[in-house]
Amino acid sequence: MTRVLVAMSGGVDSSVTAALLLQLGHDVVGATMKLWGGPSDSGCCSVADVEDARRVCQQLGIAHHVFNFTSDFERAVVGPYVRAHSEARTPNPCIACNTHLKFDRFLERGLQLGFEAIATGHHARVTRSGAAGSYQLRRGRDANKDQSYVLYMLGQHQLAHLRLPVGEMTKQEVRDLAASLGLRTATKPDSQDVCFISRVGGRESFLRDRTSLGPGKLVSGEGEDLGAVEALELVTVGQRRGLGLSAGSLHERRYVVDVDLVGRKATLGHLEDLMVGSVRLTDICWSDRPAAPGTRTSAQLSAHGTPVPATWQPPEVVFDEPARKVAPGQAVVLYETGGYGDRVLGGGTAT
Repeated sequence: MTRVLVAMSGGVDSSVTAALLLQLGHDVVGATMKLWGGPSDSGCCSVADVEDARRVCQQLGIAHHVFNFTSDFERAVVGPYVRAHSEARTPNPCIACNTHLKFDRFLERGLQLGFEAIATGHHARVTRSGAAGSYQLRRGRDANKDQSYVLYMLGQHQLAHLRLPVGEMTKQEVRDLAASLGLRTATKPDSQDVCFISRVGGRESFLRDRTSLGPGKLVSGEGEDLGAVEALELVTVGQRRGLGLSAGSLHERRYVVDVDLVGRKATLGHLEDLMVGSVRLTDICWSDRPAAPGTRTSAQLSAHGTPVPATWQPPEVVFDEPARKVAPGQAVVLYETGGYGDRVLGGGTAT
């Protein structure tokens, strides 16, 4: 029997995680992280989510705690999110939260309290090469719900203390089990939004309260004036919608290929102008040993993107064929090739 602290977000996946660990005979306690102290009507930080987590723990007959990590969240997630926009980068706050909160502060708190492992409701899997081998992070069984992309930063220490039981299930199986157990979260919709961005004000309102947003020009690669935007800091590489341009055929569609805050302009081009041969990475993390130069890999360029064949030539990922440019600040995750190709090697941030 293992003492396991389950991160309870108030959703169905973490609810079933706790239930499965109980069925396996583990000593289970639930804990919800209070991360955002401001208004929230979405994500996993609302009062209703905390109450759902508490009630599920009550249904399961386990203790429930709340950890206040609001100052850590502001420092490690919200602050960098704001700074990234002011530097023409496109942040991923969920990855920052996983890096600094879920698998750092939460894990540290769990170990301090005498727990041997933590568990989350992520759709991914942890395996091991033999009793004394290294730990491996792998894709979840449900390809449509796989979340290994946002967990690429996990190293051997975190993986050794992590349990991901729903990673072996499809989403429908998770909901069916929750329903059979009578859990109140069985039909609760998945969270899709950034938890500290309210639906009422949105991203622009949130950022205007914390940093300067200014207008910018939209130009073609030849310098032709194509219009303007009210907040250039909200424009991201690869963006097509929300630029005030009329819709057209695929060839006529314009995409952002570069954002220049100093020159106060965004350069637009066609889809072929977005295609590049490589991407340079920084802040690189490896699940185990660093991949050697020349390692063949399958590179995933966005959370739900289709992986592309590539070669690791540090600090660049070189694509076999041109791929869409990755917005600076976004994650690129490298997977093994051969076999099932579902093992995470590591990843980094696009520059």
